[in-house]
Amino acid sequence: MGNIFDRLLSRRALPPAETKSAHSYISMVDTQSASWSGRSYASFAQHGLMKNPVAHRSVTLIAQSAARVPLLVDDGGERLAAHPVLDLLSAPNPDCAGPELLETIFAHLQLSGNAYLELLQFDDAKFQLYPLRPDRVFPVVGNDGWINAYDYKVGSKKRRITPNKNNPVPVIHLRNFHPTNDHSGLAPISAAMDAIDTHNKACEWHKSLLDNAARPSGALIYSAEAGNLTADQFARLKSELNDSFQGATNAGRPMVLEGGLDWKALSMSPRDMDFIETKNSAARDIAMAFGVPPMLLCLAGDNTYSNYREANRAFWRQTIIPQMVKTCASLTRCLRTAIPGEWRLVPNFEVIEAIADERLANWAQIDAINTLTADEKRELIGLPKHTSSNISPVNTEHRED
Repeated sequence: MGNIFDRLLSRRALPPAETKSAHSYISMVDTQSASWSGRSYASFAQHGLMKNPVAHRSVTLIAQSAARVPLLVDDGGERLAAHPVLDLLSAPNPDCAGPELLETIFAHLQLSGNAYLELLQFDDAKFQLYPLRPDRVFPVVGNDGWINAYDYKVGSKKRRITPNKNNPVPVIHLRNFHPTNDHSGLAPISAAMDAIDTHNKACEWHKSLLDNAARPSGALIYSAEAGNLTADQFARLKSELNDSFQGATNAGRPMVLEGGLDWKALSMSPRDMDFIETKNSAARDIAMAFGVPPMLLCLAGDNTYSNYREANRAFWRQTIIPQMVKTCASLTRCLRTAIPGEWRLVPNFEVIEAIADERLANWAQIDAINTLTADEKRELIGLPKHTSSNISPVNTEHRED
C-alpha cells in the first residue's frame, strides 16, 4: 500500500486551477445495485437448499413430516389398511420405499412447485412409480392449450412421454397454485429467495470480516494542508481503493496511510447496520414463506407462540395437513386410471402425536352433543358412516305377558 500512495500522492502545491476543495472525500461504500441469485430450479437448490441452513431445515422438516403420515384407503365408506394402491405407494419401485417417495414429492413441491411421477406398466399388469426431477420435465402444450405429453430431457437426450390406451396417465403431475402459469406450479422457495440471498450475504460479510481481523470499512479524508490532488491523482486513488478495499472479499482489509490521508469510520459500519438482526429477520421471512413456525427452527427473537408444542400444532394444522389432503386427492385422481374403483386415498392423522391431543378433545366435544346422531358425529370427525347398525331397535310397543 505504501507504494500506491507514494505513486499517487504529491506534496507539492499545485496551481489553483487544478486543486480540489479543502478536503477531498473518498467514500468506501459500494453504491452498486444489489446482487441477486437466479430464479431457476438449479439456483433454488444451490443457494437455498444446499447453502442456506434455514431453507434446508424448512424443506426437510416439511418433507419428512409429510412422509410420516400413514395412508389409508376409503372404499365405499370403509377405511382399509390393505389395498392395491397402498401396495404400490409403499413399494413404488425396486430402488425406492414409500416414505422416500413422499419425501421426494414434497421436497420437489417446495423447490419447484411441481412434482412429477412416471407411472410405468409392465406385462404382468403391475405398475411402478418413479419420481422425476422437475427441472428435466417439460410439459408439451397442444394447440388447445392443454398438456398432451411431457418431455424428459437429460443433457442432449430427450424422451417424450405420451398417454396411451393401456396407460392414459403416464405422468402424474402434482403442482402448487400459480397465479400466472397455467401448466406449472409456484415454488414456495421463490417467495423466500430475496430473504435467502440476504441471509447468505450476511453470512458471507461476517466471514469476510473475520478473515480480515473483523475490521470495519470507512472513509479516507485528504487534507489540503499536505498539498492537493490533481484530477488524475484523485481518479487513480479512488480506483485503487475500489479495487483493493471494496466488496465482501476485501472487508476489513488494513490500510497504510501516508501523505496527509486520515481515516474516519463511516456511520454504516457493521454495528450500525446491525447485520445480526438483519440476518435473524431474513431467517424469519424464510420460515414464513415455507409455512414453518420460526420457533421450530430455533430462530432468535420470535415470541409468536407461547410454547414449542403450540408451534408444532400450528405447523401441522396450517402446513402439513392442507398439503397432505391436496396431495392425496391428486394421487387418487391420477392412480384411479391404473387401479379402477371408487376408492380414495386419505391421510391418517390420528396417529400423529403432535395433533393427537387436540383431535381427541375435539372428538370428546362432538360426542357430548346429544342432539346429533351417531352417523352425524362420525361425519363431523371425518369418519365414514356405519355400514350396519350394531344398535338393536327399541320396541316401543307395549307387550303383555
